[in-house]
Amino acid sequence: MSEPHQNSLQGMAIMSGAMLILPTMDAIAKYMATFEAMSPGQVTFYRFFFQIACTLPILFALFGLKALSAKRPWMNLLRGVLHGAASLLFFVAVKYMPLADVFAIYFVEPFMLTALSALFLGDKVGWRRWTAIVVGFGGAMIVIQPSYEIFGLKALLPVACAFLFSLYLFLNRAIGEADSPLTMQTMAGIGGTVFMAAALLVGSSSGNADFAVSLPSSGLGLVLLLALGTISGYAHMLVVRAFRLAPLSLLAPFQYFEIISATVLGYALFDDFPSFSKWIGIFIIVASGLFIIWRERLQAQSLKSS
Repeated sequence: MSEPHQNSLQGMAIMSGAMLILPTMDAIAKYMATFEAMSPGQVTFYRFFFQIACTLPILFALFGLKALSAKRPWMNLLRGVLHGAASLLFFVAVKYMPLADVFAIYFVEPFMLTALSALFLGDKVGWRRWTAIVVGFGGAMIVIQPSYEIFGLKALLPVACAFLFSLYLFLNRAIGEADSPLTMQTMAGIGGTVFMAAALLVGSSSGNADFAVSLPSSGLGLVLLLALGTISGYAHMLVVRAFRLAPLSLLAPFQYFEIISATVLGYALFDDFPSFSKWIGIFIIVASGLFIIWRERLQAQSLKSS
């Protein structure tokens, strides 16, 4: 077996594993809000704080202070702010809504990223992909409609989260290879922690229950928060590793694996399971996203061969 092929297989295996693991973070956030009465804002702060606490000592031991030596520090810190804000909206959403519903709506993010790349980076997006974007948003509306009737405007939080995360990924592309993935992730973690500390201060002072400041109320809660930070830090490192082994066009479809573990965890822990109509919406979103990824891969191959 050739080395490039072997690397691609390793990349796909690592990516699929990371995508199956990552929804555990959101299940922990929902558990902390539901059973430990901890606000989503506080959970989001701990997510970034414990991520830094778990990864920074190892990074310093391996690479020294150069782990924080970024060529574009402010853009990397801005990435952390966007990631922190997106995570906050996601954790607020999972407090009130089923995990699978939130993930399904959130998967409009590839459509937004494609649109942003076309509008601001000049990427060529033909009518087929624009149609897939519109169809994908239609699928999201199928999922949102019953959730909106139950949860009101909170049902739109995953859409706002997807937009912020698409901006975060857009900045990744804009920065390019100016900084190493390790440095980018470390700086983003610091940016997310600082942002959430400020958000907690403002939100709690205004009396918003979703920003209430608290410590873990049990030993289990502390363990889960440590696990949250650990999963956040190392699962995203797995994603970085996967992208070094295999091309983006090959790995992108694996992000939809998240809906599998999100559905299983939602049903096992919270007795949540999508209705038939929501499954139709999920199918439309995933199919539209896979079509966009397929068209982007065709275009990349065409440009390479020309």
